[in-house]
Amino acid sequence: MQGVSMVLGSKLLENINTVKDYVTAPDPAPLFLQGDSSALLKLFPDSCIDCVMTSPPYWGHRAYANGGIGLEDTWDDYINNLLAIFCEIKRVLKPSGSFWLNIGDSYQHKSLVGIPWRVALAMIDQQSWILRNSVIWNKVKGAPDNAKDKLRNVYEPFFHFVKTDSYFYDVDAIRSKPGQSKVVNGSVVSATGVSGVRYRRQIELSTALNDTERANALDALNAVLEEVRLGRLSDFRMIIRGQQRTTHSDSAKVSGRARELAERGFYFLKYHPNGSKPSDVWDILPEDTQKRKLHFAPYPEDLCKIPILATCPQSGIVLDPFMGTGTTGLVAFQLQRKSIGVDISGEYVTIARERCGLLP
Repeated sequence: MQGVSMVLGSKLLENINTVKDYVTAPDPAPLFLQGDSSALLKLFPDSCIDCVMTSPPYWGHRAYANGGIGLEDTWDDYINNLLAIFCEIKRVLKPSGSFWLNIGDSYQHKSLVGIPWRVALAMIDQQSWILRNSVIWNKVKGAPDNAKDKLRNVYEPFFHFVKTDSYFYDVDAIRSKPGQSKVVNGSVVSATGVSGVRYRRQIELSTALNDTERANALDALNAVLEEVRLGRLSDFRMIIRGQQRTTHSDSAKVSGRARELAERGFYFLKYHPNGSKPSDVWDILPEDTQKRKLHFAPYPEDLCKIPILATCPQSGIVLDPFMGTGTTGLVAFQLQRKSIGVDISGEYVTIARERCGLLP
């Protein structure tokens, strides 16, 4: 690895001088590499990374130390340079791996360029990535904006890509803690207070259900309440023909739930006992209070937790090819995953080591 400066995160790794050795090493301490991502990624073995999470320098926003991505004359060149790196990322990513990409937009001649979606569509069309989610990172407060002819920008896209349709995803690791059901006066009550009394009365008084449908609906309601009592469900909602509207389309041709409502007269929305999974809108404040040296990007630790927990197995490796001051590696370390970070700036590598407690 001539010309590459390696910084290793523990005594165990002091004599390891290749990425291949790190991949098989047991120590979870981060490996930080100084150099250009497009060159360094070529040194990685095929299919060795479980999860990639990164936020490349945005085009035309500021001058970055040591040059690199983001300083191109045109956004076309910027996107093409990113795509070249993403091609290498696809090679080093395991078939079961995920690629999480946070990327911001830029203005040119007063018009938003649309860089995030230009990049995402190029990845799909030119490199055959599968886009599983487009997450909205709502920064809540955003940066000051003195423009008098447009709205303030407070969000950025955050894309989840995979290589194949068979990828690692631990949804239970990212579920929120559910409320608990309880028994009140001998009747089971769900986490949000649903006891079935209202549904039972609606069924009994319904003129939209026939006798058989009413009997089946009452039996099904009792069965669901028993699931709540046993802890198999945390909550539920019952949709009854003529009482509640369908939750999606009313057309039985396009909605399975509408079809079930038409054929049976009712259906249930059941809530997982381990809690709900996150939505695709994340309210996370930028980390502008860390007083970091030299680096001013707002990429926060909380932005890394869901992707790493959901898509990197405990024994896996996380890669950040634009690591900056090492936020991805720090969170991976905290979550006991191995990680590799790459940055063109030696100063940022030093800061990353300091944040991970790896300086001597």
